[in-house]
Amino acid sequence: MTRIEIEMDLCCGAGACVLAAPAVFDQNDDDGTVILLDATPPDDQREAAQEAAARCPTSAIRVV
Repeated sequence: MTRIEIEMDLCCGAGACVLAAPAVFDQNDDDGTVILLDATPPDDQREAAQEAAARCPTSAIRVV
């Protein structure tokens, strides 16, 4: 099972996660920081979640 962890202190609001995995991530309208839509996404979203983590410029996303 895939589990997503976010370090909110590191999020800079770049939005790369949302572009890579829109079913898993969204952005806060006020400051652009990440909103985790699904901390345990289905297996078919694992690759997208890993791509989002890889694209994050501050490494705020971890897929475990």
